[in-house]
Amino acid sequence: MENKRVDEPTGTETVGHEWDGIEELDTPMPRWWLWTFGLCGIFAIVYVVLYPALPMIERATAGTLGWSSRGQLAQEMDAADQARTTFNEQLARVPIERLPDDSALMQQAVAGGRAAFLVNCVQCHGSGAAGSMASSNLAKGYPNLNDDDWLWGGDLKAIEYTLIHGIRQQGHNETRFSMMPAFEGVLQDAEVDRLVDHILSLTDQAQPSAEGASLFATNCAFCHGADGGGDRTMGAPNLADAIWLYGGTRAEIERQILRPRNGMMPRWGERLDPVTIKMLAAYVHSLGGGEDFVEVAADPAIEVDESS
Repeated sequence: MENKRVDEPTGTETVGHEWDGIEELDTPMPRWWLWTFGLCGIFAIVYVVLYPALPMIERATAGTLGWSSRGQLAQEMDAADQARTTFNEQLARVPIERLPDDSALMQQAVAGGRAAFLVNCVQCHGSGAAGSMASSNLAKGYPNLNDDDWLWGGDLKAIEYTLIHGIRQQGHNETRFSMMPAFEGVLQDAEVDRLVDHILSLTDQAQPSAEGASLFATNCAFCHGADGGGDRTMGAPNLADAIWLYGGTRAEIERQILRPRNGMMPRWGERLDPVTIKMLAAYVHSLGGGEDFVEVAADPAIEVDESS
């Protein structure tokens, strides 16, 4: 039988168990704990009534409030879709020449373009848009979009046009197109050496020569300009800025003269919608090398059609 008694020092009744002279006091729970326990029970009952809680065969009880996490997620997704639709409609109405006039819209376009770039462009230009300089073993030649070296122009309109129509896209008449002719069999080895000397001399990497300058004027100046500065209307690169798409060593320049590589960029106008292309143009323009328009119409209502 239990041998309960009152502990004299504490005045608390024991539970009646004893082990090796040690007894356990039947100390009551603190009132604050009992109140907390009771309130938790009341809260649980109210929660079960108001919110989905009890699992049934096919679904949980709905709760009198009609709330569910699935329903809340659907509302949030609908709100996000609506905001995206509103932004897309607003962006579609703004001519790309006017996009920088609205800094908030421009920031949203850049953010959207960054996401589109990671999906569509990193395979060639890299995640940081730094491109890939070609080597003798890996002839890629994807341009760096972070610098200010542009073959066809670096303002928003020019970038948008390049994205829409691509570069050297076969079967598309509006594509950007330029073609470096092959001089293999046209120039003698000694002439190629002098020509490479002249090209390297434009960036102070070799001594200029009259023969090389004459060869350049005869064979190269029509596209690249007399000073080697290039021509954007033809997509001819600037040879005097030490930025090389296919490498700037003597051997790489010589190869490009004799057996030129002409890369191709797909036209995205048939794959992406106009708003996404506009966002991509805004992102590429924001990378650091984007250029301003030479002229912008004074009337903001006028859609500017800058030549690219």
